[in-house]
Amino acid sequence: MITEFCAKAGIRLEKDLPLSEHTTFRIGGSADVALFPQTTEQMADLIRFLHQNKLRYFVLGRGSDILADDEGYRGILILTRDMNQLRREENRIFAGAGCSMTSVSNLARKEGLAGLEFLHGIPGSVGGGVFMNAGAYGSEIATYVESVEWVGPDGEIHQTSGSGLEFAYRHSYFTDHDGIVCSAVFSCEPGDPAEIGATISDLDSRRREKQPLEYPSAGSAFKRPVGHFAGKLIEDAGLKGYSIGGACVSEKHAGFIVNKGGATASDVKRLMDHVTKTVWDQSGVLLEPEIRFLEQ
Repeated sequence: MITEFCAKAGIRLEKDLPLSEHTTFRIGGSADVALFPQTTEQMADLIRFLHQNKLRYFVLGRGSDILADDEGYRGILILTRDMNQLRREENRIFAGAGCSMTSVSNLARKEGLAGLEFLHGIPGSVGGGVFMNAGAYGSEIATYVESVEWVGPDGEIHQTSGSGLEFAYRHSYFTDHDGIVCSAVFSCEPGDPAEIGATISDLDSRRREKQPLEYPSAGSAFKRPVGHFAGKLIEDAGLKGYSIGGACVSEKHAGFIVNKGGATASDVKRLMDHVTKTVWDQSGVLLEPEIRFLEQ
């Protein structure tokens, strides 16, 4: 049924897609069926079809904040990687949901548009960045999103301004409601490409110095608690370097859990549970996962 639909709609389909190759944690079994729409219209038709046929699905960008089940995923996995249109529109950048945030930052630098330097080095996609209001070094996507095109659960296409997307810390309209980001328009200011490049180089250097980029991870494992920093709470609890199986609390930055080799989703979950309990027992602060779990 899904094979026939995709053939007619022109949507690429792959079977037994290894999730370990499509998540930055490098963890996870295989997805039974993976689909790669290229346009908003294809996404809308696909979502309409899946709902009409009551088929379970999950949307995956670049898998940078995802821990995938060791047993894989039994539903329909929709990947946005082929939704990668990227262009300048006056003082704006138009980006498909599947574009990497680094590619958006690179285009802005090349075109002399300032403001998006902080996106460079964030490993996720535009869709995921909008979904969670990604940010770094005091900046966040909410400041620069002018509008977003997205598909609702009924397959309808919507255009919403950035001010209507309920952005907050690691939160947007999409964290509370069904909806798939298909593209975003970022508003920038004219700037000098050399100065923009220098800012990017500085941020990249700071990131390499402080973050464990030498190991696979899903970025910050926990959200920042109000009035605290998750990494400091974890370090103060004596958990730097603590490991279960191949999963380890980074010795460089305790806010990261890294895959030191052969880590399973079970290892990571058990380690996150241990960290949460230990921090709670020692500080009374309850850590919330920033990592999203893709269950079988």
